[in-house]
Amino acid sequence: MLHAKIVDTSKKEIIQISRAEDFLSQSKFGANIYFIGTVREFNENKRVIGITYDTKDSMVIKSFEEIYNEADSKLNIAEKAVFIEHVKGYVKLKEKSIIIGVGCKHRSQAYELSRYIIEEIKKRTPIWKKEHYEKNESEWLKGVSLNT
Repeated sequence: MLHAKIVDTSKKEIIQISRAEDFLSQSKFGANIYFIGTVREFNENKRVIGITYDTKDSMVIKSFEEIYNEADSKLNIAEKAVFIEHVKGYVKLKEKSIIIGVGCKHRSQAYELSRYIIEEIKKRTPIWKKEHYEKNESEWLKGVSLNT
């Protein structure tokens, strides 16, 4: 069971943990883990005031689906529920950029799966970040190539 979505802030959408909780409450599993990524204040000694995320939506959803499906063979976790939402657009300091919720039979599986998903997203999903700093400065950070 997978829920995967890009949440577009330009359409006034926001990420809400309650959607992940509702989704996972429909599953039969006893262990639920939630990972929430937020915009942090400092990166590489620069004060960050916000981030603009850009995505190739169809490729991001495909990547989320691949990561979900690979968990069967790589982690031997066939029975699972996974909720992934990532922001597209501008997000202010301390606001949520990603929510990953996982439901598994056992807590060790839930922890392992949650960690696997976020690490794989960071490695290979085409989501690009433009950090915004004080004094109207900004910079695109190195991201995943579309050729990977």
